[in-house]
Amino acid sequence: MHKSQNRKGAPHQVRIIGGQWKRTPLPVADAAGLRPTPDRVRETVFNWINHLFDGAWEGRACLDLFAGSGALGFEAASRGASRVLMVENHVPALRHLETIKEKLRASQVAIMRGDALAKVRELGAAVAREAGAERREGAFDIIFLDPPYHQDWLAKILPHCAGLLQPDGLVYVEAEMPLDGLDAAWLADWEIVRADKAGMVFYHLLQNRNMTGIEA
Repeated sequence: MHKSQNRKGAPHQVRIIGGQWKRTPLPVADAAGLRPTPDRVRETVFNWINHLFDGAWEGRACLDLFAGSGALGFEAASRGASRVLMVENHVPALRHLETIKEKLRASQVAIMRGDALAKVRELGAAVAREAGAERREGAFDIIFLDPPYHQDWLAKILPHCAGLLQPDGLVYVEAEMPLDGLDAAWLADWEIVRADKAGMVFYHLLQNRNMTGIEA
């Protein structure tokens, strides 16, 4: 969930699309600038991820930055992810996340308050970097990156994401523009595995070129 300026008519709830909590409504905090990733976008994105993961969610670890309503993180947990870390700096949204976690008894979900960039740097320092390892302790299989628009967040955070990923890990990115063809240094190491558009939302799955590839 990202923060957008002056958005009118934002929904007050979204729903979980699949898994054990399918159709469960998630309230959206009534606060200026907060909006959830639309249900139909999440459905498409999780179909992509499900295909690339061969439907195997058990044992997967997910990082949901700018968690907002928690729609992306709770969706992953609903489908069987074993560890979901949500990061959110907005207090009303944080309270909603805690309430939903308690309601769902989602013990695999951890919620952390803080600035996304600071937390990414902190997590990066904690991830064990073992050369040649099939799995890296503390790393994530997918990072959901849905930041506020027009604040240069992608340039700040994406370079740190490679160090947080498992081999074959993915980053989901929502942006106000398509990343395909964008000439930016911070995007140079990333391959766009999937991409689409819904309204004014451009959404993408990325994989780091320096890690083992996933065939599209």
